[in-house]
Amino acid sequence: MKGFLSCVVALTLGVTALTAEEGKKKAEGRSGEIKLFNGKDLEGWEGHKDLWSVQDGVIVGKNTKPVKVSTYLATKEKFRNFRLLATVKLVDGGPGDMHSGIAVWGRTAPEFGDKYTYQGHLVMFPSGWGMFDLHRRGGLPVDGRVAKKYGKQKDWNELEILAIGDRLQVAVNGHKVVDYHETKPELISKGPIALQLHSNDHPQEIHFKDLVIEPNPKDHKLKTVKEKSE
Repeated sequence: MKGFLSCVVALTLGVTALTAEEGKKKAEGRSGEIKLFNGKDLEGWEGHKDLWSVQDGVIVGKNTKPVKVSTYLATKEKFRNFRLLATVKLVDGGPGDMHSGIAVWGRTAPEFGDKYTYQGHLVMFPSGWGMFDLHRRGGLPVDGRVAKKYGKQKDWNELEILAIGDRLQVAVNGHKVVDYHETKPELISKGPIALQLHSNDHPQEIHFKDLVIEPNPKDHKLKTVKEKSE
């Protein structure tokens, strides 16, 4: 009887361990849409509290004093392959309207002068559309003039960022504007989604809302773009 009970306990522990491992794998490979922003506060995000806030259901990045190094509001969770939807607006970029952006495939990098600066790929909007490799190569070979046809300055823009493998596609207001293939896959990593408040000696204000991510999407096409625009 004692031996039988020992076997039962061992089997139970084995099943429990297997279930936990399966749960971990399932979480890592999960799919389905996730709201990154709850519309109320910055739960799940990290950044300078004096620069980021929530107002009327919108994430607001705003500075009144100079920002010496571009700083970011980053998700605590990390993502590798995903579809990200976001609605973004430059309210005030200072003289000349500095751009903002959404950074992906990287990491927070305090060694570059700010606790919440970022090293990775930046999808820029709206003043300087295109892409940038933060704290590495600089501007990437993406023609920002394409997005200027469809993007809006100082108004809301709907973005879709589809990052799968070494390919990153971007749509602006229903039009495909970027199809970038990274030639150095070693520079791609699972990382936070990060919202940019650019370095600037002047006050600026950026708004973000409707931030929804779909990890590991099955469809590798931009869903906000009509078929004829592809």
